[in-house]
Amino acid sequence: MNNALPGLVIGIIVYGIVIQFTGVWFVADKLRYSTGLWIGIAAAIGMAINLATVIRDSVEMESTEGANRRIITKSVLRYVIVVILFFILGYFKLGNLFTAFIGVFGLKVSAYLQPVFYRLADRISGGSEQASES
Repeated sequence: MNNALPGLVIGIIVYGIVIQFTGVWFVADKLRYSTGLWIGIAAAIGMAINLATVIRDSVEMESTEGANRRIITKSVLRYVIVVILFFILGYFKLGNLFTAFIGVFGLKVSAYLQPVFYRLADRISGGSEQASES
């Protein structure tokens, strides 16, 4: 679907693992901490997949006005779904709302760190040396 999507999803999951293992030791209610975090991580992954789908579909559209309208509509819908998810999470006390927000924030963290990880992976694999030799 998108070349960046697998790296983005892996980054979100790694972010979730790091937050899980660093924060769980400092809270009294470990179950709500964990469920809130992983519900947020799942929402972030869903948002990333939806975003990649919307971008692909918008690029394939012939009308730029229609593509812009579609991007805006889907973006608003994405955030409305997150707000509804947070409302359900808080109303039924399924998890910690703060850690759910931190989990959703994993989408941003992964997106910002993705270029750094690609450069690091390129250095480790020797890709930049091979490119300079050719």
